Amino acid sequence: MTQPPFATLSTALAALGTALGFLAVELRADGYEQYVESVATASVVMFTTASLTVVTWVRYRRQLNSD
Repeated sequence: MTQPPFATLSTALAALGTALGFLAVELRADGYEQYVESVATASVVMFTTASLTVVTWVRYRRQLNSD
């Protein structure tokens, strides 16, 4: 049985969250205030999803070790 790609997924989600965070800062600096809240929210969702992926990874490894 192969291990699911938890590390790759969580890293990609965190990178996307970081990129969206920088985009929100740039949008604010350029005066596009109407888009900042949506992009910042998407960034927070990406970081939350990355964190939950890590939690799932830890729980998966515990389950494998207990069997």
